[in-house]
Amino acid sequence: MIQLTPQSRVFIAIEPEDFRQGIDGLANACRQRLDADPFSGAIFVFRNRARTAIKILVYDGTGFWLCMKRLSKGKLNWWPHSESASETLSHKALQILLWNGNPIHARLPDDWRKIPC
Repeated sequence: MIQLTPQSRVFIAIEPEDFRQGIDGLANACRQRLDADPFSGAIFVFRNRARTAIKILVYDGTGFWLCMKRLSKGKLNWWPHSESASETLSHKALQILLWNGNPIHARLPDDWRKIPC
């Protein structure tokens, strides 16, 4: 199961990927293009060239999860722009992105953290 928590590390690939790739191809993209370990437990987010679909790759300790969302109409409203190959997102920003929202314009509250006594 994929869990999105405040501790989740979310990496979003800036450049589009060929969505004919499966787990092995996207894991290879993590290593080569994003310079990241696909076995780290981090959540890796990719988009297709047409901006109509998202794929998420994550390793849960026993195997890989590959999730895909294809929009029924329209294109993704937002995707980060950067000189680097990837950017990090918060778990809340990923949830907004999955609903085709713009995390930049969302007024997200700070993560709740328990204060030590």
